[in-house]
Amino acid sequence: MMGAVVITGAGSGIGRALALAYAEPGRVVLLLGRRRTALQETAVQVRARGARAELRTVDVCDGAALDRIAADFAGGFGSVAVLIANAGISHGTLTAEPADRTVFAEIVATNLIGVELTCGAFLPYLAPQARIAGIASVAGFRGLPGAAAYSASKAGAIAYLESLRLELRDRGIRVCSIAPGYVATPMTAENHYPMPWLMPVDQAAAKMRRAIDRGRPWCVLPWQMAVLGTLLRHLPIAIYDPIFARVAGKRRRTGDDAAES
Repeated sequence: MMGAVVITGAGSGIGRALALAYAEPGRVVLLLGRRRTALQETAVQVRARGARAELRTVDVCDGAALDRIAADFAGGFGSVAVLIANAGISHGTLTAEPADRTVFAEIVATNLIGVELTCGAFLPYLAPQARIAGIASVAGFRGLPGAAAYSASKAGAIAYLESLRLELRDRGIRVCSIAPGYVATPMTAENHYPMPWLMPVDQAAAKMRRAIDRGRPWCVLPWQMAVLGTLLRHLPIAIYDPIFARVAGKRRRTGDDAAES
């Protein structure tokens, strides 16, 4: 599949790694993000691999801007074969802290609403048999103490992508919900707690690409986190609560998967 690829949050982390994973001679890769300098750095690496890199600065919360970019890109380069809604932000939040309300809204707007706005903008320009992928997180499997906004936004993204998968089923467009555990990115570098099974970002991106290209509906990585995530999803409340209540109220960064947009 050599059609155009569109990636949000492409300035760093998983977004940049995915752009490089898809960078091949003859392919056009549209890099979207808020930081132009970071996008330019990604573009240099993409072009070094023989692909054509286009970049646009945009906040994924700006639906009108995304609509304009999508129409302009399709007019110049044709249909989109792969759309990856990767942009996301993360920060610890506590409901008891009034100052966290703005942060909560920003996280949900970027990580959830931004995914829908991205998909909605490019949907009219997707090729037949196109692929859509959204970067969720294992943090969306259960509510994590001190990470209400992040967990809620990623849980919402998982549910949204599943709904979208069913919505587009008859059109032949495959939707993949990707839930990474800890991936080595600039965001996770700021974490000051153990990160089991920390995965190199290029290795994670390669596995994500395989899942997307094969049309898989669901991808959790690494495999150890997939096993743990399955256990967490089915762990009874009577067991889950006492374990995770021990860290309740503690602020911590939870940037396990998404690059800043």
